[in-house]
Amino acid sequence: MATTSSPATNTWIKPKISMPSSREFGHSSNSISLLKNKPNKITCSLQAPPILHFPKQQSSNYQTPKTNTIPTSKPTTKISHPKQENKSSSSSPLNLVQKAAAMALDAVESVLTKHELEHPLPKTADPRVQISGNFAPVPENPVTQSLPVTGKIPKCVNGVYVRNGANPLFEPTAGHHFFDGDGMVHAVQFKNGSASYACRFTETERLVQEKALGRPVFPKAIGELHGHSGIARLMLFYARGVFGLVDHSNGTGVANAGLVYFNNRLLAMSEDDLPYHVRVTANGDLETDGRFDFDGQLKSTMIAHPKLDPVSGELFALSYDVIQKPYLKYFRFSKNGEKSNDVEIPVEDPTMMHDFAITEKFVVIPDQQVVFKMSEMIRGGSPVVYDKNKVSRFGILDKYAKDGSGLKWVEVPDCFCFHLWNAWEEPETDELVVIGSCMTPPDSIFNECDEGLESVLSEIRLNLKTGKSTRKALIQNEEEQVNLEAGMVNRNKLGRKTQYAYLAIAEPWPKVSGFAKVDLFTGEINKFFYGDNKYGGEPLFLPRDPNSKDEDDGYILAFVHDEKEWKSELQIVNAMTLKLEATVKLPSRVPYGFHGTFINAKDLANQA
Repeated sequence: MATTSSPATNTWIKPKISMPSSREFGHSSNSISLLKNKPNKITCSLQAPPILHFPKQQSSNYQTPKTNTIPTSKPTTKISHPKQENKSSSSSPLNLVQKAAAMALDAVESVLTKHELEHPLPKTADPRVQISGNFAPVPENPVTQSLPVTGKIPKCVNGVYVRNGANPLFEPTAGHHFFDGDGMVHAVQFKNGSASYACRFTETERLVQEKALGRPVFPKAIGELHGHSGIARLMLFYARGVFGLVDHSNGTGVANAGLVYFNNRLLAMSEDDLPYHVRVTANGDLETDGRFDFDGQLKSTMIAHPKLDPVSGELFALSYDVIQKPYLKYFRFSKNGEKSNDVEIPVEDPTMMHDFAITEKFVVIPDQQVVFKMSEMIRGGSPVVYDKNKVSRFGILDKYAKDGSGLKWVEVPDCFCFHLWNAWEEPETDELVVIGSCMTPPDSIFNECDEGLESVLSEIRLNLKTGKSTRKALIQNEEEQVNLEAGMVNRNKLGRKTQYAYLAIAEPWPKVSGFAKVDLFTGEINKFFYGDNKYGGEPLFLPRDPNSKDEDDGYILAFVHDEKEWKSELQIVNAMTLKLEATVKLPSRVPYGFHGTFINAKDLANQA
């Protein structure tokens, strides 16, 4: 039986806003036409569309601008970024050879971009689609204290809620996917029943160099790197590196996806780089401390969804490489940050490895049908490929294995889970239970397709004795079935048997109209909707008391945007009753984003 809840609406007034349909993001549905804007301008799909201006880009001079300006749909806001030492060679004056190389390479890039824009971009790489409406970027916002609050903030909500997202600093010059944007962290700090808000870019090596150059020069992994033009952009980038115009030796990642608080550090992550250490200041602001390699122990990239064991305090992680073997590695960190040796996971091809799961004893590693084939770029296609001939499988390995010899594979045909919500052991049946959202078509996020996207919450059982698997949809009533993506279980019970999952209702795709509380034992679903014309993202579950006997004793926190009034807020919902407890009105727009976490006040005081 399903129930629904919704908060009361407020009274702000703003022009009506519409968003691109699911087909515009690369999926079929009731479609509307693409915006008829010039390729080099990005607009929100408003009734009277305003142009979204980015900082004025510089060309060929490689000089550091003092400030950047990013207007939103409101008047332009001038902002100064935190000062950082720019270790790239672009901070030094260029010699004659470098100047000549810069001019030549810029000319080649201009011709390449002009050629690309002569042909329609796929919807999965068209910036007019990917970053329109409330997917569009915002400027940094310094701390605003004493925010208006409706209702009462629960006493246990004491600390800071942080959420990551993609927020391109510069206007895309060609192809751009939503996942390509620079990382920006949004933070709401709670102290004594009061709330503050700030958002800041994570100052990655990539962002620092592009900010110094005044324009984007690093290739965009999804929006640009496809076909022959993608190869050309890679060659341009590495040629700039040869001449010392850019420095890619310290990573090229955007740190825009995941957040984890581990060993007294908040880490911002994307799977194309090392994590970045971000500090939360005493007044609720954010500062990037730098690229974090765990005191020289981490030599490779780390995926954006490491798993923090709530009992041992250890952090478990994966790293994948799309170019050379080993394509996939597993490792862990002790609660004090000491890294284990890498364990190679044997896979035939580089595999899209966005997420995995842990239990009390095991790590569960999906090897699914979305793979990387760089050779496809030579044929003019995308390197992210759905391999129909491959059979999806899950690898089961002891969490403390020193090598991959004990790895056991269990096939799970026609299964692609972008996210896994939890897993646990059931010794009485020799099974591991994995909870995930099975997505079809598997590559629909990356490649344009006509088939409508479905994301079905599923229970996957892996039998350790027989090596067989079963899979079923947890919500059996088709009338209650909805797309469920982005969310979590009670993280104090990660890797253990859990009854509830809290997941975003990803409808109408790609927007999120609310969240669902799903009983994983019975399939019962209860829905909470954010309100008329309101959409949000990942629901974060915050336990009221870690020692509570009730697993669902806590609160859901979620950023919500009102597309009619063009205002953003943070909603706090009682997870047991699904009643709205409090709403924090935010001083600026919060774009739809990715994943977040909560750091309690005690941990904040002990930051490294």
